[in-house]
Amino acid sequence: MIGLLKVVACQALSQISVDKNRIQVYKENPQYWQHKSEPVLLLGGSVEDNLFQIPNLKEHLDLLQSVGGNYVRCTMSCRDEGNVWQFNEVEGLYNLDQWNEEFWQRFNNFLRLTAERDIIVQIEVWATFDYYRLNWDINPFNPKNNVNYTFEQTNLPEVVDSHPTQTKNNFFWSVPAENNQRIVLKYQEKFVDQILFYSLKFDHVLYCMDNETSVTPEWGKFWAEYIQAKANDAEVNVETTEMWDSHNLFHTQHQNTLGHPELYSFCDASQNNHQRGQKHWDNAQKFRAQLNPVRPINSVKIYGSDQYHFGDDQDGLERFWRNVFGGMASARFHRPPSGLGLGPLACRHLKSMRMLTDNIHIFSCQPNNHLLSNRRENQAYAITNIGKEVAVYFPKSGTIDIDLSLFDADLTLQWLNINQSEWLNQMSVHGGKVVALTTPSQGHWAVLIR
Repeated sequence: MIGLLKVVACQALSQISVDKNRIQVYKENPQYWQHKSEPVLLLGGSVEDNLFQIPNLKEHLDLLQSVGGNYVRCTMSCRDEGNVWQFNEVEGLYNLDQWNEEFWQRFNNFLRLTAERDIIVQIEVWATFDYYRLNWDINPFNPKNNVNYTFEQTNLPEVVDSHPTQTKNNFFWSVPAENNQRIVLKYQEKFVDQILFYSLKFDHVLYCMDNETSVTPEWGKFWAEYIQAKANDAEVNVETTEMWDSHNLFHTQHQNTLGHPELYSFCDASQNNHQRGQKHWDNAQKFRAQLNPVRPINSVKIYGSDQYHFGDDQDGLERFWRNVFGGMASARFHRPPSGLGLGPLACRHLKSMRMLTDNIHIFSCQPNNHLLSNRRENQAYAITNIGKEVAVYFPKSGTIDIDLSLFDADLTLQWLNINQSEWLNQMSVHGGKVVALTTPSQGHWAVLIR
């Protein structure tokens, strides 16, 4: 009997240990994450959103890790050239009761490789754009493409020629609180079960229900509760969120996340990255102020590239730095051409951000532009642990004043050349007063005072 109790106790302790290792809200400051019992700031960029489908995955993850990255996006998407679908295809038709083992081998390999590198994965379960327009035409869930159900049985459309914001695919209305289409829901649940069969074994996975959704809130609610229930059955904890389409964080869509912490333990504010300059910062700060309880806000897609129309390179880089200085829990460059991905420019800024945040206890800091004066819009941004340390980011060259009256008299000041990922020599500066800060030259700069 004593031996049995020892076994049970060991199993319980083992489970507790596993739970502590899982990615979860940081206990000391819930605006950030912790993993393996340590706080982590999530920084990333990648060539694709569905990385498990790319051929040179290991090399890409190694590059990300080499520049300080530890965060990737994983849409469960299959629509691009070279991708494979999750179901088995025979003679031109898919069987939704049979898996395509290649798809799941790729997914499992991706989870294994990221786990080995402590790279946090944010899964998007439903890759919205796979279910509209030309992508729906080839999607296995389209009744014309499978042997499992018909249009008449499911009321699914054969053609969806509208943008996802029009929400004209009944696929996303199958849940019990809406159309209660059990035939379709059966296979949707089967797909999610298979994702979880692999992902729940790992401790480094976050779960987002959709990409840029505009459908009924009941859809995301159903899947968040479903995933939480499956995780509970497996005796693990999971973190869930939803990503809405609206670029306006104060749209009613986003209120569905803000108002339901029981469903969504973190927020994703990626669509705010369509905003520019001071407005980008101000909207994020107002959004943060509404959080009750405080939760991590992730930014898994940072738009901005000279190659597309969601802002240029400068916009993308500024958004990246404003997100981190604004107290976001994650910041990741969106894939090209909409973002900078993991190209040379993104790599330099990832490396510089990690250099800076490794030298400041970011998890004890808060955004605080009130320390700055003689500041123009979008000129500089501050994050600080008052009295101990403060960092200031300059998107461009310039001069501002900073109030160090609450800091000790003897401080060190060090500039970081962001574009070159190089620290300049430390200088002494006296606290207890207002001090002028002038960037050493053109370009992006950060300064650390402590």
